[in-house]
Order: sequence, then C-alpha cells, then structure tokens
Amino acid sequence: MSKNFEVKQAAVADIKAKFEQAKSVVMIDYRGMTVAEVTELRNQFRKNGCEYAVLKNTLVKLAAKEAGLEGFDPYLNGPTAVAFGMADAVAPAKVCKEFIEKAKKGSIKCGMVDGQLLDVKGVEALASIPSREVLLAKIMGSMMSAVSKFVYVVEALRKKQAGEEA
Repeated sequence: MSKNFEVKQAAVADIKAKFEQAKSVVMIDYRGMTVAEVTELRNQFRKNGCEYAVLKNTLVKLAAKEAGLEGFDPYLNGPTAVAFGMADAVAPAKVCKEFIEKAKKGSIKCGMVDGQLLDVKGVEALASIPSREVLLAKIMGSMMSAVSKFVYVVEALRKKQAGEEA
C-alpha cells in the first residue's frame, strides 16, 4: 500500500468518526471569502463548540457512506467546508447563517441532524431555533411565573381571611 493511500484512509476514518459523534453537520461553500474572513469564521465555530474543516469532497463522500449517511453526493461539488456541532446541534447552523448574512459571501450547501439530511431551508430553520440555554430559561420563566401567581393568590386569600377575622 502506498503512503498516500494510508493517509487518505486515516482521513476518511477521522471524518467518519466526526460524523458519528456530531449532533449536527453543516456544509458550506466558502468561495469568495478572504483568509481573514475564514479565520473569523473558524474562531466563531470554536467559540460555539464546533469543529470546522475544509475537506475534499471525495473523502467526505467516502466517510458519509461508511457512516451510513446518504444524500450528500449532490451537494459535494466545488469547495466544501464542514462544521461539526459536537456540543450543540443548533450552533453550526446559527454560526453559518449569521456569518454568511454579515459577510455576504459563501453559501450553505446542506446539513444533517440526527442522520437526517437538511437542505438550505432546513439548515436556516435549524438556525432560527433558540439555543438550549435560552429554551431552558424560557421554560423556567414560565414555571416561575405560574408559581409566583399561585403564591400571590394564596397570600391574598390569607390576608383577606386575616382581615375578616380581626
């Protein structure tokens, strides 16, 4: 076996492992971005717990096939960068969408969540979902609101009864 073949096998295995570990994946076309913009995008991904890499389409196709993921082939044309959301499923889509809107360069190709392929509209819809922390805060706020109202009603009843008895 040639050294180059072994290197490619290792790369495919690495990409496959990332596909299997990631909660979500977003693929983008980074054409038109400057080195500074790509660096800023990488930093945004890193801050949000995502792994970002520019990968060869053939290696991504092989890794996806080995991981049992289908449907990526039509999207793997031209330059492709892949963002793997390891901690938060929404983070890669949100970072991509915000960055592309701000820079007005690049485009989302496709994505994946829980083994389900998403087109551009699906990735944009995923990006509009609030983060886990925001959703938990909203749930807690709703629960606290109901508890607070209950306490106020009980307190008002207690005061009313105390006022009538006195």
